Amino acid sequence: MTIALTAAALFVVAVLYASVGHGGASGYLAVLALAGKEPETIRPLALSLNVLVSSIALVRFGWRGHFRWDLFWPFAVTAAPCAFLAGWRWTLPAGPYGILLAVILLFAAWQLALPRSTPTDLSRGAPLQWALPAGAIIGILSGLIGVGGGIFLSPLLILTGWGAPRAAAAVSAAFILVSSLAGLAGLALQQQAVPVTPADLAPYGSAVVAGGLLGASLGVSRFNPLVLRRALAIVLMIAALKMLMPL
Repeated sequence: MTIALTAAALFVVAVLYASVGHGGASGYLAVLALAGKEPETIRPLALSLNVLVSSIALVRFGWRGHFRWDLFWPFAVTAAPCAFLAGWRWTLPAGPYGILLAVILLFAAWQLALPRSTPTDLSRGAPLQWALPAGAIIGILSGLIGVGGGIFLSPLLILTGWGAPRAAAAVSAAFILVSSLAGLAGLALQQQAVPVTPADLAPYGSAVVAGGLLGASLGVSRFNPLVLRRALAIVLMIAALKMLMPL
C-alpha cells in the first residue's frame, strides 16, 4: 500500500471510530500491518494516532455536555497504571487469548446491534466495586494489545446501563486518551519500540485528524442512539477481526 492509500484507509477508520468516541487504535493496527509497517513501529504509531483522535472526540462530545466525571474516574484511576505496566513489562501471548478476546468483542457487538430501550435513570453511574477492577483489567488489555481500551469500556457502559451512548462515547474518549498516553510511556521505557517519526506522523496524523473531526461531528449531532450503538457494533467487529489477524 502506498502512503496515500494507507492515509485514506486511516481516515475511514478514524471517521467510524470517532463517531462513537474512540481513538481507533485497533483499526490502525490492522491498516498499518496490511501496509507492511514493521511490528515494532506499529504499536507506538497506532497509540500516537489514538491520542490525536480521542482528543478530538473528547472535545466534541464534552463540549455538548456528554462527559461525566463520575463515570470516568473510577475506571481511569486503575486503568492508567495498569496500561503503563502492561506496555512496559508484558507482551501479548498468542493463540487462544486472541481467539477468546475476539469472541467477547463479537458477542458485545451482537448485543449492541439489538434494539433495546435505554434506562431512564443513568445518574448513579458505575458502582466502585465493579468499576475499579474493570478499569484495571481494561488497562492491562490496552497495554498488551496497544489500544486505548474504548472497545472494552464503551460496550460495558452501555450494556450495563451505566451510561447512555453519547455519555459512553465522551467517557471512552477521555479514557482512551489517558490509557494511550500511559501505554506510550510504558513503551518508551521498554526501549524496544521504534519512536514515531515525522515522516509517518505527518501524513497519517493529518488523515486521522480530518477523519476524527468528521466522525465526532456525526456522532454528536447526526446519529441517534440506536445508530450510534450500531456504529459501535461495527467498530467492535473490526477490532475482533484484528484480534484474529496476527501482525
